[in-house]
Amino acid sequence: MAEPFAWPVRVYWEDTDAGGVVYHAQYLAFMERARSEWMRGLGLGQDLLRSRDDLVFVVRAMTTDFRAPARLDDQLQVSVRLLECRGASLVLAQRVERDGALLVEASVRIAALRASSFRPCPIPPALAASLALLVETV
Repeated sequence: MAEPFAWPVRVYWEDTDAGGVVYHAQYLAFMERARSEWMRGLGLGQDLLRSRDDLVFVVRAMTTDFRAPARLDDQLQVSVRLLECRGASLVLAQRVERDGALLVEASVRIAALRASSFRPCPIPPALAASLALLVETV
């Protein structure tokens, strides 16, 4: 199995409460950045998909398991793995780790929408074929 894509994230003061612990909602922002960089790394930046394919990907559902806190100044790794590529959606597995220790784990369902109408649409066939090559089995 290929190494999952990982994006480094430093925890700043703005990410934490007064005790220096990361707010739970901030992990969602960390995961969003990692997903965007994963797509960009595949040559599929969000601007390109919107202008070329009238396509945007949006979070439809997310299940999150918080295991341990991150703290001010921690260096985190946020990983992305593609588990499913369906006609109009993707399922991704994401992890937030510090020095190899799991802090947060999430399953994220992404829906494909037309950028012009925000209505569901199929993933374009060429894009779906490219993404299907990246699907990992657990």
